[in-house]
Amino acid sequence: MSRELFNRVRALIYIRVIMVTLLLGSFYIFRVGYDRLFYPAAFSFLIISLYLLSIFYALLLRWIKDHSRFFIFAYVQIVVDVVAEVFLIYITGGIGSMFSFLFPLSILSAGIVLNRRDCYIIATLSSILYGLLLDLQYYRIIISTVSFYSEKDFFYSIFAHFTAFYLVAFLSGYLSDKLHKATQSLKERDTVLSDLKAFSKYIIESMPSGVFTTDLNRRIITFNSSAQEITQLSLEQVAGKFPEEIFLFLRNSGEPADRIEGEMQRNGELFPVGMRISALKDGAGRPIGIIGVFQDLTELKAMEAEVKRKEKWAFIGELSASIAHELRNPLASLKASVEMLSEKKVSVEYADRLMKIALSEMDRLNGIITDFLLYARPQKPDREPFDLHQSLRDVVMLLQGSESGKENVTITAKSEGRLMITGDAKQMQQVFWNLGINAVDAVSEGGRVDIYTARKGNKVEIVFRDTGTGINMSDMDKIFYPFFTTKEKGTGLGLSIARKIIEEHGGKIMVESGGPGNGTTFRVILPFNNEQRTINNE
Repeated sequence: MSRELFNRVRALIYIRVIMVTLLLGSFYIFRVGYDRLFYPAAFSFLIISLYLLSIFYALLLRWIKDHSRFFIFAYVQIVVDVVAEVFLIYITGGIGSMFSFLFPLSILSAGIVLNRRDCYIIATLSSILYGLLLDLQYYRIIISTVSFYSEKDFFYSIFAHFTAFYLVAFLSGYLSDKLHKATQSLKERDTVLSDLKAFSKYIIESMPSGVFTTDLNRRIITFNSSAQEITQLSLEQVAGKFPEEIFLFLRNSGEPADRIEGEMQRNGELFPVGMRISALKDGAGRPIGIIGVFQDLTELKAMEAEVKRKEKWAFIGELSASIAHELRNPLASLKASVEMLSEKKVSVEYADRLMKIALSEMDRLNGIITDFLLYARPQKPDREPFDLHQSLRDVVMLLQGSESGKENVTITAKSEGRLMITGDAKQMQQVFWNLGINAVDAVSEGGRVDIYTARKGNKVEIVFRDTGTGINMSDMDKIFYPFFTTKEKGTGLGLSIARKIIEEHGGKIMVESGGPGNGTTFRVILPFNNEQRTINNE
């Protein structure tokens, strides 16, 4: 049985009782037109009968379960109401009765409780019974007073009531269809909404990550199964509390961040937790609280440690292979030279040449070892104020006078005035030298190398830009690896050492390249303390 139909029939019973009490009861109490009643006792009998019928309907309402029988039950009530209305009109004067307006109410009831077709059926029944009543009254078959009404009065009353009945049936039926369709649509939407809510709940409950939500007062209102499993806390234990009371590390998180990591206790032991917190909004985009998603990072941290350990050993293996490769070439040359000298079968001039080669390879070996030691065990920076611009000008002079200098290569340094920063002047000059010599080696004849600085807030940026061959995109991630080089000569430690020194100074180095033939730009970014200052020449 439809719950909606049940509610409508119950409402019909209640409305009937109210109507009988207000209209018929007031008519009986105030005796308006009471003296014109043909059967006063019948009027009282009608009131009592309607009350008894309403009680009977209410009792029967609890016993009917079948939908089709319930529909017939509602139909019978409305038909009985129409018959009662005809009887009421008869005993209150027929054509002159003031209660003929009750027929449209029954037609409206049919539209609301039943359907559009039934509106027309009740309208037809009302028309037939009302017309029959007036015909019987006109032909004096039933007792009535008709001396005041002519034949036209009877005809017009029947016509007006018939028109009103079917007009009410049409409007009521139309509205009934709209109401039923709207009700059905709302039911479908409620079903979809309920399904979506259940689906969302199932998704949240099935998520492997812990999820909690709060209200606008930041009080926890939901705590999914994974959250309870991760924290070993039930919803009852956390409901109504602030997130900071459960996740203590949020108290020290400071400014809101995309991701927060911290530790919390579980069974007396600390374990790592990663969390994201964001605003929870409704369909209109208005904030209604916050939502937090968190995970137990124990296994992830263990995996990260394992990966780092493997990466460390892989790096050591790669570094060892690179060192062996770098040492093998000069050792081979040195061995060949010594073997030929030991045989004493070469001329004095050739022996001198072999000796120079041997000494050169020894110097090369010493340089490789020195650079490697500098990379592996960099000296602690001797932090003192020094003039960054003067250091860059010195590097430019060294580059212009070095053996690597090329003709028609323009090297400029936009470093007017003084720019005092704190750091190790010698180490930073070594960084600038490495970046400068790489830029010079990269450009061809007629190329250009620009060196300049720029202040950006509390940082200073040193830029080395060249118009050289550029860097292959596949090599961009490797250029800072130890012993990686694309040059025929060189150890490949220059950029590695430069990055180590810059990191020791609390800065960073970045590289940009548009690919082969588009040049390269290196940017060194260093912290600029309040004590440091720029002094421009007058």
